[in-house]
Amino acid sequence: MFLFLFGSYNLILIAAAVVPAIFLLIKVYQSDRLEKEPPRLILSLVGCGILATIIAMIGETVGGWLIKGITNHMTYDLILYFIIVAGFEEGAKYFFLRRRTWYNVNFNCQYDAVLYAVAVSLGFALWENISYVFSYGFGTALVRAVTAIPGHACFGVFMGCWYGNAKRADNFGYPEKCSLYSIMALVVPMLLHGTYDFIATRAEDRYTWIFIAFVAIMFVISFNLVKKLSDQDRYIV
Repeated sequence: MFLFLFGSYNLILIAAAVVPAIFLLIKVYQSDRLEKEPPRLILSLVGCGILATIIAMIGETVGGWLIKGITNHMTYDLILYFIIVAGFEEGAKYFFLRRRTWYNVNFNCQYDAVLYAVAVSLGFALWENISYVFSYGFGTALVRAVTAIPGHACFGVFMGCWYGNAKRADNFGYPEKCSLYSIMALVVPMLLHGTYDFIATRAEDRYTWIFIAFVAIMFVISFNLVKKLSDQDRYIV
């Protein structure tokens, strides 16, 4: 009986960690109106996001060790959250995104880039969330369901916007624009991710309201971007 209850509780934790990510991915997938992507490709991108957590974990461990001698707390936090955490997490996502989709024959519409990037980001968030939930419990799952998981999805939306522009520029023979947009596909999510983590870890009460405002604005902009890019989707080949 104890093993049954323990197993049931674990299943509840896993569901609490996974369901929000699946829900968001389905909503973004349903917004792909011009030409649906193969489910197998999307699932593989979710898997890529899970693999990205391994690279990020190693990178963050090494990076944290390299900066442990910095005594100024503000400098330490800025480097930690904007360069090490955001850099390795968004960098790992972008690495797998590009490796899996850049030359894929299905990548022929601009909205595809948003769907691909969100799939990788939610794969990352899903796996990260499972570890957090098993470490800190069901309450953490509820909080992360409305903060961290949608946050990763938003980072993916911004990455996908620029990634799609880069692919379109490459297809139409604009290598300089392609390079610029590719850089922006990494830098913009890094800045958003770093800002998110930096504000979220501040101890002062006033940062709670700043964090809520930042998250709300980011969510609204991301939602509108998904709707706009879905409505205005176009072939890029």
